[in-house]
Amino acid sequence: MTDRYNIYSKYLKEHYGEKVYKLPIKLDLTCPNRDGRLSKGGCIYCHEEGGSFENNEKTLSIREQLKKDKETIEHKYNAHKFISYFQSYSNTYMPLNLFEKYMYESVIEDVVAISISTRPDCVFEEHLQILKRLQEEKNVDIIIELGLQTSNNKTLRIINRQHETSDFVRACNLIKKYGFRICTHVILALPWDDMDDVRETARLLSVLQVDECKIHSLYIPKNTKLSKMYENGEVELKSLDTYVDEVVEFLRYLDKDILIQRLVGRMPKEESVFCNWNTSHWKIQDMILEKMERENIFQGDKIDGKMGIIL
Repeated sequence: MTDRYNIYSKYLKEHYGEKVYKLPIKLDLTCPNRDGRLSKGGCIYCHEEGGSFENNEKTLSIREQLKKDKETIEHKYNAHKFISYFQSYSNTYMPLNLFEKYMYESVIEDVVAISISTRPDCVFEEHLQILKRLQEEKNVDIIIELGLQTSNNKTLRIINRQHETSDFVRACNLIKKYGFRICTHVILALPWDDMDDVRETARLLSVLQVDECKIHSLYIPKNTKLSKMYENGEVELKSLDTYVDEVVEFLRYLDKDILIQRLVGRMPKEESVFCNWNTSHWKIQDMILEKMERENIFQGDKIDGKMGIIL
């Protein structure tokens, strides 16, 4: 690997022969952490859009949303291949008949893959059986995006995830049985995690052989429990330099074959109390890469590939 880390966009171009663009789908959903089955209010940073900041109206049908975005992206970027992306909330948390209907509706012309975002405790055989049948019938790739955030169960309880690391392990093992790709979401610079937690989260993803990872810092949407905690001085956020250090350390303990979809997330400034230290996500990415260049660091360089030992 000549790059400092395993870049997702390069994989897409090599695998599909050209650039591939995501088409976000927004459904009128919730999750068991919001509707009262496990908890109410969701994670302490969860806002009413459920992790999605895209512009599509959830009142539009799936095909209408896809067609609208596809036409825009085709015209703007001369794009020819797309991923249907079920982005907000827990997209397996719905009746199975609806799940099947929505998955099939998302395979429109030029869609080469479907990406489904959900919680580790909302993935079951029934969902995967539907997706396997869809994959075989429509010849599309399937990616399951699982929100882990951290392997530290104490932190998971503080942020009110209402699942544990064992749920994530179970979901990964089940998904791998069907041969689907797994993308894991993690949050670094969490106030309740230390560097050992960062390393352990990377080790866990490496041992489970997940395929992809999305990294972002802890941002604070308005009108959330976390925003109230922050305004009341109940939580002290880490510095930008600490985030950069944690991302680099995370990458060192992450298997080199795991694709990195992003090194830092973002959200609209007008919807947040705090996001990325009021710094461009491009600048933060540059800081991460500069540190890796300066210290000659590569993704997975703390892993002995021959022996399978994480140093």
